[in-house]
Amino acid sequence: MKKLMMNTVCVHCYILLFSYIICSSAHATGGNGLPVSPFDEGYSHLFGDGNLMVLRDGNSVHLSLDQRTGSGFVSQDLYLHGFFSASIKLPADYTAGVVVAFYMSNGDRFENNHDELDFEFLGNIRGRDWRIQTNVYGNGSSVGREERYALWFDPAEDFHQYSILWTESHIIFYVDNIPVREIKRTDAMGGDFPSKPMSVYATIWDGSDWATNGGRYRVNYKYAPYIAEFSDLILHGCTVDPIEQTSKSCDITQSSIPTVVTRDQRKKMESYRKKHLTYSYCYDKTRFKSAPPPECTINPQEAERLKVFDPVTFGGGHRRRHGSRHRHQSQASHGIAI
Repeated sequence: MKKLMMNTVCVHCYILLFSYIICSSAHATGGNGLPVSPFDEGYSHLFGDGNLMVLRDGNSVHLSLDQRTGSGFVSQDLYLHGFFSASIKLPADYTAGVVVAFYMSNGDRFENNHDELDFEFLGNIRGRDWRIQTNVYGNGSSVGREERYALWFDPAEDFHQYSILWTESHIIFYVDNIPVREIKRTDAMGGDFPSKPMSVYATIWDGSDWATNGGRYRVNYKYAPYIAEFSDLILHGCTVDPIEQTSKSCDITQSSIPTVVTRDQRKKMESYRKKHLTYSYCYDKTRFKSAPPPECTINPQEAERLKVFDPVTFGGGHRRRHGSRHRHQSQASHGIAI
């Protein structure tokens, strides 16, 4: 009996050990099989005092917005190219004027000629969906390269993965590993293609002046605090010496991350854009009356769909105030100055 009890205990020990190994592995890698960066090892508190809370697992962070302040964090290292990702769960209920951002920028180092790659989540009034916006800035360009989309899920119900791939030749934005936007570097784009080392940021802030219907609906703090949850933070890129501005030797192509859009992914991207794209700067004839920016490749089917969606903006009719105005090109626009 004693021997049987000891064997039973050992079996339970092995089960617990196996479960621990499995759980540790699950926390150690993200959905792409890439290592997850524990918050304290990869990031630093940026602003917001107690409105940033690191959870016990060390891999999850809550950012909150209240009437006093928003909050945010920033990567400890600078990166030149790589794959950067976070699983995010957005605030629910009434979120008008609330902006959650996951982005890359070097505006703190290059004030007049900064680069930037954005995921911005634009809140809305109750009963209407969150909207997602991507944007690209290079070399302090005054041209905002915004695109806006709907989503096929409620981003406030559960975590979903948002990723940015940045290489020397192209940029891809992913939602749950589905590419939703691709920007290829062209000679015509010149310095407008981001090319300087950037940090990775996550913020929540009050965008009442522009985020929802051009500022018509503002943040209502009776619903505060607004909490955005971040987990599975992936920093997979070439780190850069902040003093010498030189990149350590690395090759992001020698890993499991995708560096091109496959044929199957392209079909999914085309399907997504057909169903969910609501704005693209390339087709905005109120902003670019004579011709779109030179890097734009016009898709006739996409142009026609957007024209039907908004004939004034995409058909070149009389100018009207657009639903989401161009925001400031500084980190203050991401809430750092709140």
